[in-house]
Amino acid sequence: MDLSFFLTVLAQTLSIYTVVLVVRVLLSWFPNLDWGNPLLAALSSITDPYLNVFRGLIPPLGGLDLSALIAFFALQLSGSLLNQLALSLSPSFSSFQ
Repeated sequence: MDLSFFLTVLAQTLSIYTVVLVVRVLLSWFPNLDWGNPLLAALSSITDPYLNVFRGLIPPLGGLDLSALIAFFALQLSGSLLNQLALSLSPSFSSFQ
């Protein structure tokens, strides 16, 4: 396995995590959900540690949790950087330079 493959897999994992995070944020709009449900509890345990990092930086404003926007931006930026790095390390890409 080469490094570009590893970086691509890592970037794809971040993309999947972004989808999981979107589901978590959308479900937070429904206050009557039972977060004791095993599926929702698992979703919360996967996403809350990452979101809590950004919640510590930006407190909720008027009931809106804007920290999720920063969290999405950070994930997208990281995934984009990993994809670009993987592409630059790819043997087929470097032969065109």
